Amino acid sequence: MKVLLLYSTREGHTKKIIQHIHKELKCSECQIENIHKLKEIDLLKYKKILIGASIHYGHLSKELYDFLEKNYTQLKKIKGAFFCVNLTARKEKQKKDTPEGSTYIKKFLKKSSWEPQLIGVFAGELCYHKYRWFDRIMIKIIMFLTGGITNTSKSVEYTNWKKVSLFAKKFNKLQ
Repeated sequence: MKVLLLYSTREGHTKKIIQHIHKELKCSECQIENIHKLKEIDLLKYKKILIGASIHYGHLSKELYDFLEKNYTQLKKIKGAFFCVNLTARKEKQKKDTPEGSTYIKKFLKKSSWEPQLIGVFAGELCYHKYRWFDRIMIKIIMFLTGGITNTSKSVEYTNWKKVSLFAKKFNKLQ
């Protein structure tokens, strides 16, 4: 079965999550693509599709929404799943790592016509050394306001990999 795994990332963590899911799927006919580099693609060649995207300054990328709009007719004909990566999802006790508790997923569902059958929310990575100077300062302010790590010499991976693996199993079962 052909499966398409797409990602939209800025620092690379969403790609790392997609690669983890790919390993969990043990899929011989999986294709991984970066939405930002994808030109044309016939989605109907695939049995199902998974799209992962990261949040930056409260928004998913314009390229993601352009892709969804351009390919909506094909997307609604195949099984699909979506996941969002953000630092707010580190607050699992507040259910910020669930589709119901994620403001980003709520915004996504309002803005996009696509209705994936499976939705996930994963905490990302706080990696100050990867950010440009301005981004580092802004993220430090955001982390201060939200009770996160503000020490710019530290990096923290908040991703719950067990949760990612469970999502991969659910995606694998999509028929």
